[in-house]
Amino acid sequence: MTAFSYPVGAVVEGWEARPWPEPVTLEGRYVRVAPLSSAQYSDLYAAVCGPDDADLWTYRPIAMPTSLQDLWMHLAGLVDAVDVVPFAFVPKEGEREGRASGVAGYHAINPANGSIEVGGVLFGSALARTRAATEAIHLLMRHAFDTLGYRRFEWKLDSLNEPSRRAAERLGFSYEGRFRNHMVVKGRNRDTDWFSVTAEEWRGVREGHERWLAPDNFDADGGQRVALSDLTRR
Repeated sequence: MTAFSYPVGAVVEGWEARPWPEPVTLEGRYVRVAPLSSAQYSDLYAAVCGPDDADLWTYRPIAMPTSLQDLWMHLAGLVDAVDVVPFAFVPKEGEREGRASGVAGYHAINPANGSIEVGGVLFGSALARTRAATEAIHLLMRHAFDTLGYRRFEWKLDSLNEPSRRAAERLGFSYEGRFRNHMVVKGRNRDTDWFSVTAEEWRGVREGHERWLAPDNFDADGGQRVALSDLTRR
């Protein structure tokens, strides 16, 4: 018996508000996740604003910057935002080794309820679909769950953004639903699809990530032996 007349959720034992994430550096085997700073803007411009990179910006809130100054202003806005903790992704291998080649950040940070989102994910073409890209998101998830003690990690996307959807599913996120007419982006409607991993699911997802990222999962040419989706499917 309980003191309530209607069903209620389970007690979250010992729950306390979680700390706000600091702009820390997270070292992986294939990538470094570093606090975003102006020292990286030139490298990022080369990585994501080339003549063939316009498609990378299809679902971004702005069109692809056509000058370093334009990108500088966009990224500086993220660094200055009080509600975002942005990071740059610096691969440790490949043609972009040692140079910032992608960005993302902690968004929708809710310490009281232990909820946090990875948002603004943008991989340069040389970083996309690599083990460094996968590890970058893994490191942000691991830090949120294992170090900061958050209980919910979100991924949100334009419902038409199939590459982002495939990435979320591959990484082990569960689809939760669609917010219709959620936003107006570049003058167009955006329905937003929500995905998440919860603290209860994280152990299995983390183990899948770690098995996939292990060096013995790759052949001499860097090809995967087992697909990540096979390791994170629930």
